[in-house]
Order: sequence, then structure tokens, then C-alpha cells
Amino acid sequence: MSEKTIRVLIVDDHPMVAEGIQSILESYSEIDVVGTLSNGQDAVDQAAVLSPDVILMDLNMPGMGGLSATEIILERLPDTRILILSMHDSPEYISTALSHGARGYVLKDVQTEEIKQAIDAVMRGEQYLCTGASGSLKPKEDGGREALTGREQTILLELAQGKSNKEVAIALEISVRTVETHRKNIKRKLGISSTAGLTRYALEHGVLQGTSPGF
Repeated sequence: MSEKTIRVLIVDDHPMVAEGIQSILESYSEIDVVGTLSNGQDAVDQAAVLSPDVILMDLNMPGMGGLSATEIILERLPDTRILILSMHDSPEYISTALSHGARGYVLKDVQTEEIKQAIDAVMRGEQYLCTGASGSLKPKEDGGREALTGREQTILLELAQGKSNKEVAIALEISVRTVETHRKNIKRKLGISSTAGLTRYALEHGVLQGTSPGF
């Protein structure tokens, strides 16, 4: 028996899926399901109120999807462990989810007890990939530049408009330190060292025109 109750939030727009997972998890005395939500925006809005230790997050939902919600929640609540729960097993989905800060990736067709194993693993500070997910994950393509996440594209757009870290932080309601971290990651991924270089990249790739690709 665990001496600490694990608070779990389920975010999935399919009621039967959410209810099924909730029923499974509630059979474990050490797990407390603190809520079920149906979209990423609700997860962002409710995460601080519900204070989950672990969030089981679907990827594709109406409105804000799981990836954007993951990034924003982790900016505000960095100790939260987010497990992506998805039916997609492609390497692109998995690697992108991990790059957004997810601690693990579980396919929806896994055995029910594996969800509990995943929760236990991320609570121990480990990364968890279910068998199907880990089997399909491949190294980055040779010479492939690491892609910017959706949140990093948003930060890049703000910076390319000439805003300071403080102005970006105010606009996006995040800390200056978080902006600085994103800025460093963007420069590292793009191999750009100056703000002028970021602006030039944004212009050349259509970011300033709002045509940056989403996931």
C-alpha cells in the first residue's frame, strides 16, 4: 500500500473512454481520480484547482489539443506528470509528445493494468513508454533539425515582433524565466544565436504571417 494517495486527472473527449479508465483506476485504493475533463482548455483552467499528481491526456480533442495543454500546464505546474493516452502509435506522435514535456506515452488499447504501471513509473520520476509505443519510436532522421513545439512557435512569434522577455511573459501569462528557457531552446534547435536571427527566421518561414505549422 502506498502511504500517499496519487491524484489523477483524466482528460479525454470520449466519455466511454474516460469513464472506463476512471473505473479501472478507482479500483486501486492509492489512486484518487480528481476529475474527468473533455478538452485541453478545461485541463489548463482546472489543473491548478484540482492539483493532480498525474494527468492522463488525450492528444486529439476539440478546441485545444493535448500537446498545447501539456506545454501550458507544465509551464505553470512543472511538477505535474503528464501521460499521453492515445490511439496513435506513429513515431512522430510519440517523439513530439515527449518533446512537449510528457513523461510517458500509453496506447489506448493496452491492458488495463498497464495504465497503473505507467502512473507508478512517472511517479517514481521515470519515463514510461508502453510496448507498442516504444517499439515504434525511432531515432531522429539523420541531419533532421529538431522541430519547434507549438508553444515555442508562439514564443518565437512574440520575440520576432520585437517584444522583450518580460513583455512576452505578460502577454502569455507565464514567468520571465519560462520565456528565457523557451528562448534558449528555440535558439538551440534553430542554431541561431541572436534576436535578429530569430526575426529573420520568422520572416523567412512565415511565422510572422501566422502561417507556422501546427501539430
